[in-house]
Amino acid sequence: MFAKVTAASILGIEAVPVDVEVDVASKGMVRYTVVGLPDAAIKESEERVKAAIKNSGMALPVAPVTVNLAPADLKKEGSAFDLPIAVGILAASGVIPQQSLEDYLIVGELSLDGKLRPVKGALSMASLAARKKIKGVLVPADNAPEASVVDGIKVYPLRNMPEAIEFLCGNLQIEPHKVDREEIFERGSSYEVDMSEVRGQAHAKRALEVAAAGGHNLIMVGVPGSGKTMLSRRLPTILPPMTFEEAIETTTIHSVAGAFNSRLGLTAVRPFRSPHHTISNAGLVGGGVVPKPGEVSMAHNGVLFLDELPEFPRNVLDVLRQPLEDGFVTISRVHSTIAYPARFMLVAAMNPCPCGYHGDPERECRCTPQMIIRYRSKISGPLMDRIDIHIAVPAVKYREISSETGGEKSDSVRDRVIKAREVQLERLKPHGLYCNARLSQKLIKSYCVRDDDAESLLESAFRRLGLSARAYTRILKVARTIADLEASEVIRPVHISEAIQYRMLDREI
Repeated sequence: MFAKVTAASILGIEAVPVDVEVDVASKGMVRYTVVGLPDAAIKESEERVKAAIKNSGMALPVAPVTVNLAPADLKKEGSAFDLPIAVGILAASGVIPQQSLEDYLIVGELSLDGKLRPVKGALSMASLAARKKIKGVLVPADNAPEASVVDGIKVYPLRNMPEAIEFLCGNLQIEPHKVDREEIFERGSSYEVDMSEVRGQAHAKRALEVAAAGGHNLIMVGVPGSGKTMLSRRLPTILPPMTFEEAIETTTIHSVAGAFNSRLGLTAVRPFRSPHHTISNAGLVGGGVVPKPGEVSMAHNGVLFLDELPEFPRNVLDVLRQPLEDGFVTISRVHSTIAYPARFMLVAAMNPCPCGYHGDPERECRCTPQMIIRYRSKISGPLMDRIDIHIAVPAVKYREISSETGGEKSDSVRDRVIKAREVQLERLKPHGLYCNARLSQKLIKSYCVRDDDAESLLESAFRRLGLSARAYTRILKVARTIADLEASEVIRPVHISEAIQYRMLDREI
């Protein structure tokens, strides 16, 4: 007998439909065959499926079993096909009525005793079912909160295989899992850290506010222990709150990567990713034999923090150029080309020199100028071209550390950032942009209007400070953001002056 079950496979961050076709022959040598480009996890499903069927009180067919995963030219991977294969075998054996399978998309990993374990990408699979107008989706109970976030689809939570059999046979009623999307979104939107916890570093906190307001990438240079990591971890708390669409997109990426707790339902805080400097190209931008999202995609809609930037291999840093420019990563393979979203703010940190104490009034630097130049030259020019703000982060003084007076709370800073972003969104809406960091050369001429005094100051700074040519557009874009924070239509000398302070690495050592 023949049976067909609708399942799904993940391609990039999207789910694609897969028909699990099962044929149980009436006679022949007992064997179990899976075809249709399955990976090792699917090939190994034979023992899990057989044990789960037997331990669920069902009889295994004593006949040849052939499983085809269609379309046959699409690579399938993961353990989410365990349950649909088991259901297909039972349907082809006459235990489950075939007509009951037509209304559902079924996914789930089986344990040997028939219990269901959660799978990756449940949110994408539920979205696929909604687009295909499928009646409902059967998922492991742990995946139900995540899948239920999708509007327009009924999600039926299952704890074990017997429940799936009884439900499909019409002997068990299971209520669709329901969630309050607004309540989940609100519950998941609180941060555990706050900008008020940072003592001192007023200049650095102001730079973070400007960076957040304009979506600018930023690099901090400071001695060890000056608080660069602490500041960076609090940057997401002053960014505009995530929209529901951004939360869905971010959760989808984390779900596909297996880095999301499905029971939370939704993540509404902007991600903060901090990979170690030993990371590989594939780990940073994604890839592998079966492509997976990298750190740049995991930081989508949030912050990617690279500590000790010069310690990263140069070839690894260079692969950042495409996502920083385009907002996505393209992974090409023989069978397909996959694009992962990767729109993030880059925040980097580094010491001022190899020993870490260049410019520190308390400790002597042991590095020569040549050593410092060689250390900083580890960061390529094209990457530095994509970083708008460079700031120095000095060591915190004792009186600031011991002070019981906290700084300004993240909520207050975020309010100013939101207002500045609203101004930019209204200005740049005709161009499909949302922040000043995305301004092109043409748009800079149109929107970075400055008065005569500001123009004179900028010209003088270039001559006296030895600023590089690439600093010109960066200073104007940052000055535009500073002006937006003050609700000024025209860029004034004070805005230019502050923006120039944020280009420390363009000056001579």
